[in-house]
Amino acid sequence: MNNITMRINADDLILGALKEDITSEDITTSSVMRQYQRGEVELICKQDGIIAGLEVFRRVFELLDASTTVEFFVKDGDRVKKGQRLGVVSGDIRVLLSGERTALNYLQRMSGIATYTRAIVDMLEGTGTKLLDTRKTTPGMRIFEKYAVKVGGGYNHRFNLSDGILLKDNHIGAAGGVKEAVAMAREYAPFVRKIEIEVESLEMLNEALEAGADIIMLDNMSIEDMKEAVKLCAGRAQTECSGNVTKENIERLAGIGVDYISSGALTHSAPILDLSLKNLHAI
Repeated sequence: MNNITMRINADDLILGALKEDITSEDITTSSVMRQYQRGEVELICKQDGIIAGLEVFRRVFELLDASTTVEFFVKDGDRVKKGQRLGVVSGDIRVLLSGERTALNYLQRMSGIATYTRAIVDMLEGTGTKLLDTRKTTPGMRIFEKYAVKVGGGYNHRFNLSDGILLKDNHIGAAGGVKEAVAMAREYAPFVRKIEIEVESLEMLNEALEAGADIIMLDNMSIEDMKEAVKLCAGRAQTECSGNVTKENIERLAGIGVDYISSGALTHSAPILDLSLKNLHAI
């Protein structure tokens, strides 16, 4: 996540998180630190995993005080180990104390998603199938969570509703059927947009192919039907498999031959990576 992206897309969200945590003042810090004192604190890893969100972590402290400095000894995407010293934050001790929780919340959440994603990506290695995220993200956290998926080796599905056409069961119902939904999307959408449609049976799949859909999402279908669907789609449409996909059950899907597997679990079920700021002292 570069500086331009951070300023344009992330600063307001980070400021909102800080305002949520500090409505008037940090009364605890104000009690023990009455005036400026420069200090530093260490970022320590407490669990093996993949680190992600370092620049977001840094930005929390910079928005509180631009003179705060953060030195990292790792970069996003690195494997980190329990007990590893990942960085040092230096500045006004009051800023270090007030920004600690918000900064760690972002870094722990993003690193947890990257760690969970990498574990699933490793399971798919050699299959030719790419792992996708979904829009099942925490409100206000999508930019951070989808970035973390990429750091973990996954790929982003559409970012929001303006980003692509995905006709799901209720869209199909509203349109009156699979063929009608694809035809209406083809007529309305810009020609540069691909049309993806969700199907739940081979009958729906054949309708979607006849209607000219570009991508077929195989939703909650049996393994046997998905294998048949991949054969039917060969050279006619790309395939995506979805439906309650997690680290615990994805191996059953690895050999089906779909182009993509999407998993909401990447962003809604990944546990955090345990990290901590320790050894605060004056300098």
